[in-house]
Formats: sequence, C-alpha cells, structure tokens
Amino acid sequence: MSNCPSSAAIPLWPGGAPGALGQAPADIPTITPYLPAPDNATGAALLICPGGAYWDLAPHEGEAYARFFNQSGIACFVLAYRLGSNGYHYPVQHLDVSRAMRYIRAHASPWGIDPRRIGIIGSSAGGHLASMLLTHFDAGKPADADPIERQSSRPDLGILCYPVIAMQSIEAHGASRDNLLGPDAAPELLTYLSSELQVTPATPRCFLLHTWEDALVKAENSLMFAAALRAHGIPFDLHIYEKGAHGMGLDGPPDQPARLHPWTRDCLYWLKTRQFVN
Repeated sequence: MSNCPSSAAIPLWPGGAPGALGQAPADIPTITPYLPAPDNATGAALLICPGGAYWDLAPHEGEAYARFFNQSGIACFVLAYRLGSNGYHYPVQHLDVSRAMRYIRAHASPWGIDPRRIGIIGSSAGGHLASMLLTHFDAGKPADADPIERQSSRPDLGILCYPVIAMQSIEAHGASRDNLLGPDAAPELLTYLSSELQVTPATPRCFLLHTWEDALVKAENSLMFAAALRAHGIPFDLHIYEKGAHGMGLDGPPDQPARLHPWTRDCLYWLKTRQFVN
C-alpha cells in the first residue's frame, strides 16, 4: 500500500465554497482520496472526518485511518472541513460534510465505487460531524444545475469513534460545542445538533466505540446515541472498551504501543457483515 494519497486534495466547490471568508487553504474545504490497490478493491468507500474539537484536524484520525482501511480494499476520502479556529461556525461544517458525500457519490464510477456502499467515519468532534450527517441528510435536488447537488447526502452506514454526541446535556464537550456554535448558541440549535435527539427510523446503522477511561468525551455520548438507535429499531454494534485514552486513533494500550486497538478488528468484522470488506 502506498504511503501517499492517490491524488491531491480536491476542492469541494471549484468556484469557491459557500460562506467562504477568504481564499486561503483554511477557507477551501477538500477531500483527499486514498484508493486501495485495484486487485484488492471491494467497491466500498468511507468518508473520513478527523477530530480536533472543531478547532483543528488530527492527522492520525484522517490519513492514518485511510491507510488502514485501504488494506482491506476500502476507498477512503479524508475531509478537510472548515473550522471554528478560522471563524467558521455551523452550518458551514454541515455544508462541507454533505457536499463531500455528494461529491464522492457523483464521482463513484471513475473511482470504482458502488454509490450504494459509501459510509462515513468520524472521531471525537469528527464523530459529531459524522453523526450530524447520519441524522441530517437529504435525497439531493434532482433539478439542480450542479450534478453534484443532485446526489443524496445520506451515508450508507456510520462508524463513530469516541464521538461527541450531546450538545446540551452535562455530557457535552464544551470546547467542541463552542467552536462549532459559538459561546451563545440558542437552546433550539443545541437540541437540533444533539445527535442522540435527532435519530429517526431513516438513520443508517452504525458501529460505535468508546472507552471507559475516556475522561474528555465520556462514553455516555455513545451510549445515548446507541439507545436512540435502539429506540428507533436501527441495528448497531456498540463497543465500550475499558482501556484507551481519548483520541487514541488506531493505537492499542500504552503497554503495547505497536499493536492496533481491538476496535479495529471488531470494526472490520462488522464491515464484512455489511459487505464493505470481502
């Protein structure tokens, strides 16, 4: 497997992103493709949302994930979404992730991707962004002049890694909330973006992982989202591991630094049941 992306970062809006505050790299949301070897490709894809509290983007939850899933034949696209540290607040991040999903689906054929097998994975605040799309998607606009905007933004499945979910409860991660919404968000917006309150029977099935040790984003976030999925009859895999710090990415416990965390094995098993992995 190559250590390099399959191509350079692709601007999601070649003519400039809606709501852009400038023309610097931080103002241009992109996806970077990482494609598996052709003889190993399964036709499935994942849109990857790195974490970073909506303040920055963690490389070990982006490119590292892409390289890992490429080994199992999954095409990956790492999203560089706009951040609160650069003056961007909701709904900009939702625009970026929605456009990314539509872009991948619109270009599925040349990338060798099945447009009905495109999932999303996010970690920490990136997990919140992924959950935002899992609960707030649309079928596209068939009459739009832009063929990308005609595509559905609905992921076919979700993988949430120690995600920020709540925005209004005591379990909320304050930094992610403030960087996404600003310090004085209206209660109605906090409710709308508390993903555990927005699950419907149309929400895609999910794999969720968290750790008991996570002191930054508590496991209750995943537990609440799983309970909402259960209440709406949506199948899921939920894994609460004892060991693992927040932001661990692929890494196992510190006493075994060269090992992948068990969630990687369990996730691949689940993806196999979803026909994402052969």
